[in-house]
Amino acid sequence: MAPPLLSLQDIHLTLGSEPLLKGAELSVSPGDRVCLVGRNGSGKSTLLKVAAGLLQSDAGIRFFQPGATIRYLPQEPDLTGFATTGDFVRAGLGPTDDTYRAAALMDALGLDETASPDYLSGGEARRAALARALAPSPDVLLLDEPTNHLDLPAIAWLEAELASLRAAMVLISHDRRLLEALSRNIVWIDGGTTRRLDRGFAHFEAWRDETLENEAREKQKLGRKLVMEEDWLRYGVTARRKRNVRRLAGLHELRAKNRQNKIQAGSLKLASTEGDMSGKLVVVADDVSKSYGDRPIVAGLTLRVLRGDRLGIVGANGSGKTTLLSLMTGAMQPDSGEIKLGSNLEMVTLDQRRESLDPSMTLADTLTGGRSDTVIVNGQARHVIGYMKDFLFGPEQARTPVGVLSGGERGRLTLAVALTRPSNLLVLDEPTNDLDLETLELLQEMLADYPGTVLLVSHDRDFLDRVCTSVIATEGDGRWIEYAGGYSDMLAQRGPARLASAPAARTKSAASAGPATASRKMSFKDKHALETLPGQIDKMLATIDKLRAALADPNLYTRDPKLFAKGTDALAKAEADLAQAEERWLELEMMREELEAS
Repeated sequence: MAPPLLSLQDIHLTLGSEPLLKGAELSVSPGDRVCLVGRNGSGKSTLLKVAAGLLQSDAGIRFFQPGATIRYLPQEPDLTGFATTGDFVRAGLGPTDDTYRAAALMDALGLDETASPDYLSGGEARRAALARALAPSPDVLLLDEPTNHLDLPAIAWLEAELASLRAAMVLISHDRRLLEALSRNIVWIDGGTTRRLDRGFAHFEAWRDETLENEAREKQKLGRKLVMEEDWLRYGVTARRKRNVRRLAGLHELRAKNRQNKIQAGSLKLASTEGDMSGKLVVVADDVSKSYGDRPIVAGLTLRVLRGDRLGIVGANGSGKTTLLSLMTGAMQPDSGEIKLGSNLEMVTLDQRRESLDPSMTLADTLTGGRSDTVIVNGQARHVIGYMKDFLFGPEQARTPVGVLSGGERGRLTLAVALTRPSNLLVLDEPTNDLDLETLELLQEMLADYPGTVLLVSHDRDFLDRVCTSVIATEGDGRWIEYAGGYSDMLAQRGPARLASAPAARTKSAASAGPATASRKMSFKDKHALETLPGQIDKMLATIDKLRAALADPNLYTRDPKLFAKGTDALAKAEADLAQAEERWLELEMMREELEAS
């Protein structure tokens, strides 16, 4: 067996008052592709910095093979002090390295080497750091979240580029698909120590669960009483994963049913705070277009989002995903066409920039607003410690300032705050950024249980596959096409070409509601109903708003119980009539679209 290029032995390190690494080990031999896994805050990035020689451990041995080269990609690259992007990339080259490879990588990554680093976006800075790390063709690559801020085309390019390299690698990533494609070895950090399995990431969860179950049995044999918090924090993962396996199977069944029936219908211990049920139609876009100058972002989009749909929005950075999301949620008006939002929508947007978090507040006060020690979830009061545990926070973190939390922990906290708000429409813009694999499992579980509608922008291919009932993808020139299923289903339906000649805006065309076929014709009655139903629906919505406003009077029941009961019955009937009208309009509209397409 070849001697290791890099090894860490019995590494101990304390940051703050608590020991973070307690005898951690890492060995990297030629040909190794190690994925370093563990919960946020477990010490993955710290161990990688020790391996890179950027952080000195309190105790332990770091060995690096003389003459070997190593390159490190940090989570947050620092380009300060460089006049141009090209200067930053070339600064990573050694005396004998090929400058042409640096230029080729910058070109492949779409970088302007003359650009000032001061004006680079997060994605461009990440691409520049990747070019700097890859250009020297090092013996060992240490990569900390290399896909952060990258879009799907860039992730696909990076995966192929890394697969082609001879370098040994240590990789930290929340991108399951990337880990499954590249890894040959697993090092799992848990409780400050490390375990190693010389198999790929696809085997990690089964190995982890088996390891934890064996540990539990050994402790019981020795007569030790497991600490309850440790039992919840570590061993509860197994049950959650098994529930997710069943839910994933259910999602596949739902997609199959969607394709067979040509109808798009939506089917953690975490639970979202549910709002009232929305109408059957959540978003209706009719021939919507939006341009910036001469550049079309959305062109002729016709789309139906129904209650219960989980719609993923995918495309390269700059393709218009955020604009499309803004149009669909009413935050932006189209240049032409019409966007209608359904009735009774209660929308919650996940703030993944964490701008809503006050770094000076404690974790508990952030969840409760500093008013008490309880949080209201689904109309029920829960102690803040119990709610924190749902998001993998220990009781000792209740008084921890938000400012000292890791990126992943802040992501979890943002999620926890958002899910206390009543909603029936979740808008998730890159929700997986900085989340560890276990938190991703919790988020997937919550979305599986969520009864409302989800609009999701993500570059995480595995997450899209596990969550979405359909995916809408950009095809260039402002055209967007919807595909049944997740990201992998979209690729299979697209085929090797980009389907540039596919019919534009046949979004939701596979979602016909009812028995309409090309051979069926619309009767005069059908046509009249299609024309008049939108006006009727608007009147129903106005009636429902008036009834709700009247019933919102907190003194109405005490003042006039009969009037309150009458209003409640009227509201229930109005909402039922609205749902029936929306259902009928949807059936007729899909019939019209299918007849026109034929």
